[in-house]
Amino acid sequence: MMPCLDEAKTVATCVTKARQFLDRSGISGEVLVADNGSTDGSRELAASSGARIVEIDKPGYGNALMTGIQAARTPYVIMGDADDSYDFTALQPFVDQLRGGADLVMGNRFCGGIAPGAMPALHRYVGNPVLSALGRLFFHSPVHDFHCGLRGFRREAVLGLSLQATGMEFASEMVVKATLAGMNVVEVPTTLSPDGRGRAPHLHTWSDGWRHLRFLLLYSPRWLFLIPGLVLMTLGLATGFAVTIGPVTAFGVTFDVGTLVVAAAALVIGYQAVLFAILTKIYGIEERFLPQDRRIERFVGIISLERGLAIGAAIGVAGIAGLVVSFVHWNLQGFGELNPQRSLRLVVPSATALVLSFQTTFAALFASVLGIRRVRSATDDPGGRHTASGAYGWTASDADAREAPDLTAPAERHAR
Repeated sequence: MMPCLDEAKTVATCVTKARQFLDRSGISGEVLVADNGSTDGSRELAASSGARIVEIDKPGYGNALMTGIQAARTPYVIMGDADDSYDFTALQPFVDQLRGGADLVMGNRFCGGIAPGAMPALHRYVGNPVLSALGRLFFHSPVHDFHCGLRGFRREAVLGLSLQATGMEFASEMVVKATLAGMNVVEVPTTLSPDGRGRAPHLHTWSDGWRHLRFLLLYSPRWLFLIPGLVLMTLGLATGFAVTIGPVTAFGVTFDVGTLVVAAAALVIGYQAVLFAILTKIYGIEERFLPQDRRIERFVGIISLERGLAIGAAIGVAGIAGLVVSFVHWNLQGFGELNPQRSLRLVVPSATALVLSFQTTFAALFASVLGIRRVRSATDDPGGRHTASGAYGWTASDADAREAPDLTAPAERHAR
C-alpha cells in the first residue's frame, strides 16, 4: 500500500516494482494506492501500472494511510512511500517476519543504509535519532527508526489500535500504540535512496517534528508531568526545609527567605504536575487511548475520594495552624513592622501548605468525577457489550474480548 499525493514521476515505478516482487515471490496480493487528492495524473498512472486506487476525501498522511488500511483485503499490509525512496523489490525480510508471527515490522534505515542526499542532515543526525530515542525512553519500544515509511503489519492488529492521527505523526502513533498494546514489534534493515519526485517533500521539518514530539509527550504523562513534577517537589522540599531552619551559606552564597519563596513555588508547581500526571493517566485509560495500568488502579483504590479529602483537610489544618501562630506573633508585636527574615519562615510554609491542601482537595474531586461509572442504557448501547467494572471506569466485557482481534494468533501466509 502506498499513500500518494502528486507523485506522477515515481508512482508508476513504485507500483511496477511492488508487482514484480509479488509475482517473483508467488505471493497472492495486490498493490493499493491511497490517493490523497492528486491533480497531476498520479491515479491514472498507478492504475495503468496495475494498482488498485482508493480515493481519500480528507487531506493528511494519516488519513490516507488509515483509509487505505481499512480498504485492504488481505491479512498483511506492507506500506511505503510512493516517491521511489524505498526498494519495493526487496520486501522479503518484512514478509518473513510477518509469517513468523510479528504484528508490526519496522524498517530501519540507519541499519540498512542511507544513500547520500536521501535524508537531510538535520533529520538524519538530530530529528530522527532524538525522537526515536524519546520513543524508546518513554514507551520502552524496541524501534530505533520511529519514522521509517516502509513497514509491514497485520491488518487486523493495526485496525484494533484505533489510530487517530491525521498527519505525519501517524507514523509515531502506530509504533507507540503497538508497543503499549504489547504487540510483537520487530525491525529489519532497509535502505533509503534519494526520492525521484524532483520537488519539495510533503514533510515539513519543524512543524511535523513538533507534531511527533507533541504526540510522544501527550501519550506519556510520566515524562510530561510526573518526573518533572517529582524533581521540582524534591528540590523544593529539600531547599525549603533547609532555609526554613535558618540562612544557608554554600560556596560563598547565602540563601535566605527569598530562596524559601522560590522553593515554595517549586514545591507547588511540582505537586500540581504530579497530580496532573495521575489525572491524565486516569482520563487516558478511561477514554481508552492509554492501556490499563495496575499501579493506577491500586492507587485509585487506596486513595478514595474520602481519603483524598481527608489528606487535603489535614494539610489545610497544618497550614491554618501556622498562619494562626504567625498572626499571634504579629499581635504580640502590636501589629507593627516585622522582621521578614523571621516571620516569612513561618508564613511561607503555612501558605504553601494551604495551597497544597486546596490542590489535593480539587484533585480528589476531579479524579472522582473521572471515575464515575457510566452505565449505558440499552438505547445507548444496543449490543449491551460494555460493563461498568474495574477501579475507575469501563473495562471490556466478554463480548468485547470476542470481537477484538487476536493479537497472538499465528499470522496467515499472505502479504500485501
